[in-house]
Amino acid sequence: MTGRVEVRRVDEDSLEGLLAVAVEDAAPEEVMPPVAGPPGWTALRRDAFRDWHRSRFPGLAGPLGESTFTVVDDGVPVGSARLALRGEGVLETGMWLGRSHRGRGIGTAALRLLLDEAARAGARVVVADTTADNSAALGVLRRSGAALTAGRESGDVLAELTPVKVFPPRLR
Repeated sequence: MTGRVEVRRVDEDSLEGLLAVAVEDAAPEEVMPPVAGPPGWTALRRDAFRDWHRSRFPGLAGPLGESTFTVVDDGVPVGSARLALRGEGVLETGMWLGRSHRGRGIGTAALRLLLDEAARAGARVVVADTTADNSAALGVLRRSGAALTAGRESGDVLAELTPVKVFPPRLR
């Protein structure tokens, strides 16, 4: 089961730890856009991973309109998640976890925390794309209350989630 799950904005201090999880426990194609060259975690791919995250340091208000987060379980980095602007009041999310951390409820806990982040950012809707054969992602999305729509021919599944704004109780 999970420990204490957190999502923390990726910054220079956390970037190498996130890269270490990716290299040790995931394939490059699971965690980053494609990079030409031989397979595996080459020096070029490691640099591209760092550059991709660094370009998102400015967050949703930055030029790319995207924030990345380290998913942390009991103080240990276990994967990454993101929120990206996709329209007025719409954010897109995506996530990866190292193979050895999957199937323990971390993804569901992290998605709920991302929905809190999205609510604080003013999002009305959070969307996610996955494939019909990604049963782990579909399970996380269902447990988080997503409305799922399957593409007729593509095999893709679009998920829509509604962030809930939680306000502190009124003082009397």
